Amino acid sequence: MIYLSLGSNLNDRFGNLQRAVDELQKHIKITALSPVFATQPWGDTDQPPFLNICVAAKSELAPHDLLDRIKTIEIEMGRQPSRHWGPRLIDIDILFYDKLVLRDEELTIPHPHLAERAFVLAPLAVIIPDFRHPQTGLSVQEMLEQVDLSSVERMVEMPFPTGHLEAV
Repeated sequence: MIYLSLGSNLNDRFGNLQRAVDELQKHIKITALSPVFATQPWGDTDQPPFLNICVAAKSELAPHDLLDRIKTIEIEMGRQPSRHWGPRLIDIDILFYDKLVLRDEELTIPHPHLAERAFVLAPLAVIIPDFRHPQTGLSVQEMLEQVDLSSVERMVEMPFPTGHLEAV
């Protein structure tokens, strides 16, 4: 299983998330979607709030091939190069790829900052609370309990027909 984080804080944020999920489904088999969470920006805080979700999926793509598809989706959706941790139309990150640990110039799995980010952990804990980080051994729920959740608000479920998703 692979686990992705999606976020948007420009234009139609909810629509951007829906479109990104639709585009991802062309390349991976989505098995679970978290609810949408509204969150304050992380890092560079002088920007609009984000909407965030997490996705669980199955894929035959190798990690770097998956990253290439993700980057293509971001560009096709209109993501422009911006300042580090700046506003973005869509941002898709690979959080976990099974229990793989990978680090090279292009990709680090597990995502290096996920344990610090409430905007990732809150939606991720809804779909995989007991999944354990392959390096730290902490569960997603345990990591969530260690972050400040004051800027995270659970909003709504993603309204996709059940036919779009495979049962977990």
